[in-house]
Amino acid sequence: MKVRSGRTVRDLRRENRTAVLQRLYFDGPLSRYSLGPLTGLSSGSVSNVVAELVAEGLVEEAGSVDSAGGRPRTLLRIRPQSRYMIGVDIGETRVRVELFDLALTELARVEKPLSSDGPRRVDRYDVGVVTGHLRAGITEVLDRAGIAADRLLGVGVGVPGIVSRSPEDGAVVHGQTIGWDAVPLERLLRESVPLPESVPYYIDNGAKTLGQAEMWFGAGRGAQSAVVVLFGSGVGACVVTDDMSPGRAVEWGHLTVRVRGRRCRCGALGCLEAYAGAEALLERWREAGGQPLADVDEETALMAMLAAAYPAGQDDGAGPESDATALAVLEETAEYLGAGFSDLINLFQPERILVGGWAGLQLGTRFLDAVRAHATSYALAYPAAHVRIDLGTLGPDAVTVGAAALPLADFFERGGRQEETGPQEQVPAWQTTLQDRAANG
Repeated sequence: MKVRSGRTVRDLRRENRTAVLQRLYFDGPLSRYSLGPLTGLSSGSVSNVVAELVAEGLVEEAGSVDSAGGRPRTLLRIRPQSRYMIGVDIGETRVRVELFDLALTELARVEKPLSSDGPRRVDRYDVGVVTGHLRAGITEVLDRAGIAADRLLGVGVGVPGIVSRSPEDGAVVHGQTIGWDAVPLERLLRESVPLPESVPYYIDNGAKTLGQAEMWFGAGRGAQSAVVVLFGSGVGACVVTDDMSPGRAVEWGHLTVRVRGRRCRCGALGCLEAYAGAEALLERWREAGGQPLADVDEETALMAMLAAAYPAGQDDGAGPESDATALAVLEETAEYLGAGFSDLINLFQPERILVGGWAGLQLGTRFLDAVRAHATSYALAYPAAHVRIDLGTLGPDAVTVGAAALPLADFFERGGRQEETGPQEQVPAWQTTLQDRAANG
């Protein structure tokens, strides 16, 4: 643990609590004896922290394990029902709202379809409609599970767009592809959703919440660096490296892959999203003479395109019943994605690239091998030889899981309790020195 100037006793306690909570959460159940070397804390510090957490109802006993020649050691774990979180995915075909306990077990879910009755596709993202879905969904999941709103750690929301923050409005969403120009989403939710003022909102890009979920609980666990790709109607990515450890959303879908190419829904020409996003993929099939299903959502239309290209029993797509046009468009899309992946490989040199999102999960099982081959051929040899490209493992709910993990991460950072107020006692120099020595072994 790095010594920081001006650290207080309160800071030290919070850091100790954070260390214990995180170890119990990700590696538990654990005994007090095991927590010492894992956290770098003395046995006395572990005992004091555990006693506090048990008294507050955050930690509970979970059986025992035999010790070498002594009494059995009591195991400890996070108490799942001690706190709750809500995760929201403002997606491309629906708004999904899920209620989780502290172990991220789903307790209730509501899905509100996003459809357009007007002439423009952005009508489905009318801000009033979306906030209305959130208001109804949050109320419904709490009612279904019988959970009081004041027991929430917070509401995490994944959005399609760039998120900035202002003192007046909190999180502001700049969603150019969906027609959101500086939408003060946090303020609008505060004004319309009946939650206590003490319940915070955590609003971030959906690719980042997907990345948070896969790095904590999915295919990214154990990796020091990764890029998690969100592939749906549009395309986005979250980059996790040593200097971007919480993850940073990047507008990868708006990287130019073809000068003066197809017009993207963002308004620019030649974006990757204009070739590889599900909406563009279906449009390209139509332009090539294909017949995508009409009057259905994009997920259903994409499944139909896959079925046309890869009829049952013809997994290679080469049989006489295969739709050659659909197959050609999909093969070209695999090359565009591979070229896009090569840029990620060259720029960030990650250990892993993980593909998620509803379209990515549908398409990945069919042509991920082709994407890997194209990525390798376009990328520099050394970083390409050291990256693994796989599907994410958390499925279509990963964005909501990651959104719910945002308040959870902040809860851990605060040591599992609300911030204390009042004067703070400075930590004596000798105490911080001993603490840092313990943490560093």
